[in-house]
Parts: sequence; C-alpha cells; structure tokens
Amino acid sequence: MSLWVDKYRPNSLTKLDYHKAQALHLKNMVQQGDFPHLLVYGPSGAGKKTRIFCLLRELYGPGVERLRLEHMNIQTPSNKKIDITTVSSNYHLEVNPSDAGFHDRVVIQELIKTVAQTHQLDPSGQREFKVVVICEADCLTKDAQHALRRTMEKYVATCRIILVANTISRVIPAIRSRCLGVRVGAPNKEEIINILQSVCRKEGLSLPNELAERIAVQSNGNLRRAILFLETCKVQQYPFQPDQKVASHDWEIYLKDTAKMIVLEQSPQKLLQIRSRLYELMIHGIPSEIIFKGLLQELVKNCDMQLKTQIVEKAAFFEHRIHLGSKPIIHLEAFVASFMAIYKKFMEATVADLF
Repeated sequence: MSLWVDKYRPNSLTKLDYHKAQALHLKNMVQQGDFPHLLVYGPSGAGKKTRIFCLLRELYGPGVERLRLEHMNIQTPSNKKIDITTVSSNYHLEVNPSDAGFHDRVVIQELIKTVAQTHQLDPSGQREFKVVVICEADCLTKDAQHALRRTMEKYVATCRIILVANTISRVIPAIRSRCLGVRVGAPNKEEIINILQSVCRKEGLSLPNELAERIAVQSNGNLRRAILFLETCKVQQYPFQPDQKVASHDWEIYLKDTAKMIVLEQSPQKLLQIRSRLYELMIHGIPSEIIFKGLLQELVKNCDMQLKTQIVEKAAFFEHRIHLGSKPIIHLEAFVASFMAIYKKFMEATVADLF
C-alpha cells in the first residue's frame, strides 16, 4: 500500500493541478523535438520532480515507469572507490552526486560519460538521446559544476541534462546560460486546499474546509508535506473534525524550543546547551540549511525592525560561510553566539532608556 503522496501523483503534463500554462509550454517543447538541457528550480514540495517525470513520460512513453535501482562503483584518481545509488530506466538515469561529497566531480564525469557513450535505441525513432537527471544541483561543488559544463558541451548529441535545484543562486552562470530555466513556484493556499479535497474524494472521505485550510497554512506551500499531514490526520482520527490537531514534526518543535532557549538567556552555559541541541538535530539528518532557516524565522518573530536587520545581516554572513566550510556546526554556533551578543546588548540598552 503506497502513501497518498505517491498514489495520486500525476503521470502526465495534462493532469497537473496547477501551473497549467507552464505544463502546456513543456508539452509543446517536447512536441517540437528540440529538447534542451533544463534547470528546474523552486522550493521543496512544489512539484519539480513530478513535472520532470511527466516530461520524461511525454518524451519516451510509459517505459520510463519501469524503474530499477542500481549501485555503481566509481574509482577516483586517488584510487578511492565511491558507491553511488542511481534510479534508472532504459531512457533516463537519476542521480544525486552530492552524496559523494567533494568527489562529486568524478561522479558526474564518469556517469554522464557512461550514459552518453551508448546511443539511445528508441523504438519510435524519435529520441536519439538519453536524459540524466541530477538532483540537488545547487549543492554541487564548484569543481563539479565546471566539470558538468564541459561534459554538457561534449556529449550534447547523445545526452540531455535536467538539473534539479531549490535555488539557482549557487549554480554557476556558465551552467545557467547553457540550460533553459524552468521555475516551479510553490502552490498557493487555495490550490493546496483543492488538491487535498480531490485526494479525499478519490479516497471516499469527507474533509471539512476548516481542517483543509489549517493543513494548507501549516504546510507553508509544501504540497508533499500537506498530503502527508492529511494522511496522518486520517490515521489519527476519522471522521475528520474541523478543530482536529495537525501534528507537526518532532524536530520542528525541538527547533522552536531551541530558539526560545536562545531568546530567554544569553550566556556561555546556555550556548553549550544550544550546541548539544544543534548536534542532536544534525545527527537525526536535518540539513544545516533547514536548521539555519528555522532558527532565523523563530528568532526574528518578535524583534523590532532595527534589531531584525542586524540579525538577518549576521544570518546571511554565516549562512554563506556554511557553504564555504566543511563543518556546519561551527557556523551555526557562531550565528547563535552573534545573536546572543546583539540581543543582549539591545535589551540592556532598552532597559537603560527606561531609567
């Protein structure tokens, strides 16, 4: 039994529930036959991979649904072996090179070279190329991105690249200029509510509008999360109640509590406690970018504009440092320490003004 988020995922560009004009443009592009490299970007849960899958199905037909999981061994110039897991069909290959860390350059070169050197045998005779889908392209190192640029040019006759990214700010201009950018924006609240109601109708369930609206708001534009919340509510209680509680992830509650601790007390002892809590989040697989964003949103909630400007400036500085360094905990802790110093100074000045 599959999750609703997979069970009701559209498999055709014509069945997409939102951004229909964009879907029509993609369909026309496929029919024209001149298929370029693509850079598909947008926030998490907006439907980037769903659109890519629909696009591949439009290109090759139902054959792309016959997927297989493969483990590949790639040897680096220093004779180190890297294990990479890929998902592929006869027509495409999906890979996340950032799993290999700073060896992602070797992974990109070897994988694309392997795929591109074998000519595509399409029964319809329409497609002479295979497609390589590279996930988390914005997390690739600069060396890997430059290697990708050269590889894209060399094997353009037999291979097309689809890059998937949350943001294009960390993708080098040389790659952006060689790809057609496709921005997939997050669905708005009304679109999420309509999709939730549609899922419930297909399941034969009745969903109160009040509950659907609260799920849509709490999902924060993430459709995948909204559908998972809906299924969780169904497991907890059915029939649905308008005032039914929408459960949050445990790590989100933990992160909010961490932010409250930072605001309540600014001291070296408290900073040590915060460090252990940050380690706890990272040990459980929460990405440092998500921790950073969540902390910032909670810390600036009740700040005035002057203080908020200083905090956001520090956050931008240390968030940039995270991508330059190799240990995110150092920069997360530095941001917390900077916030404590700014906040304590602000509170002392406020108290002094009162007297």
